[in-house]
Amino acid sequence: MEGLWSVFGEYELASYGIGRATMVMTLCYGYGTALFAAPVLGVLSDLIGHKKVCLVFCILHFFTALWKRTLEQPSIFMTSICLSLANTIFSFSFETLMVTQHEKQGHRLDSLNDTFWLMTFFESACFIASQIFANWLVGNNMEKTSAPSSAIIFLATTCFTFLTKGWTETPGTTSLKEYSLSFYEYIFGDKRIWLLTWAQTCLHFSIGIFWILWAPTVVADGREVQLGLLYPCFLGSRMLGSTAFPCLTSGPSSFRTEDCLVYAYIILALLLSIVAYDYQEIGVLVTLFCLFHACVGFILPSLARLRTMYVPNELRGGMMGLSLAPANAAILLSVVQGGYYRNVSNAVLMAFGVLGLLLAAGCMHSLKKWGKQPYHNWHKQ
Repeated sequence: MEGLWSVFGEYELASYGIGRATMVMTLCYGYGTALFAAPVLGVLSDLIGHKKVCLVFCILHFFTALWKRTLEQPSIFMTSICLSLANTIFSFSFETLMVTQHEKQGHRLDSLNDTFWLMTFFESACFIASQIFANWLVGNNMEKTSAPSSAIIFLATTCFTFLTKGWTETPGTTSLKEYSLSFYEYIFGDKRIWLLTWAQTCLHFSIGIFWILWAPTVVADGREVQLGLLYPCFLGSRMLGSTAFPCLTSGPSSFRTEDCLVYAYIILALLLSIVAYDYQEIGVLVTLFCLFHACVGFILPSLARLRTMYVPNELRGGMMGLSLAPANAAILLSVVQGGYYRNVSNAVLMAFGVLGLLLAAGCMHSLKKWGKQPYHNWHKQ
């Protein structure tokens, strides 16, 4: 469902006669919504249950698709807000629901680590499949934009049914006051979790900047490139990067996760800095972008593993929602200054992404230096 919406992007908006300035405003609405919604949804998922919030994800997609299916020109701002809320939920609720169910069913921790990299692998594979599926639905008739909406209605209904019938979850009994006290003590009160949170924030920011700027960077100076062929290359690279996670972090010659992340963040910063400060031919540029996504594919399950080690499951959603807020604020500021007012060049925006990645590497180095034992039985303390 997430992938089907992203296939057409600016083309769909242009088919409605929408100009560049309005497109930028839709991005601002989306990131502005996510800025305030992410912490609230994170806390809400911990309090009422992650299953209910995942069901809201399906409902948002269902009504957005139904709206676009029945109206010839739906409100792009309301659509942007709804999809932004759904994307925010997608960022943490399904992972948190999986981790919670994993613990309740008594599975081993090493199998949970395998699930993290498999989630990244299959998420990327589904994004590639969604591009193929959407183009097949439309075919040669580029005006047939209602077909993907019909598919999303079906997929949202199917997902809602499986979540309702296939998953059981006991509603939380913790009050808001008790949750706030616990959150302050275990999240705000632990500097090492703050380091992990900032590392996640910097990654979200750099990825967001990349997806906003990669297409303008590739077609700079009037270069003619089939962007639709590059998109699966990036995601395929992320799939390959995720397969490195079990190789480096398990087995007799395994490395500490924090050590791997320090180097991965530094490599990300170097790759992005080359693009920011030096003009590249298309072949070199695509290679750098693919390597960038390979590193992202490794970092995503690594951060999920660290969250399991450091963050209580009862507070996981709130912590992840908190990490999204400053990233969305930074991306929103970048879109306004760079895309709307054009006060900042694309190279400068990428440079800010580089600084964020270097800061994340520093956070991981400090986390490795301070260290912490894996967390156990928080609810019993």
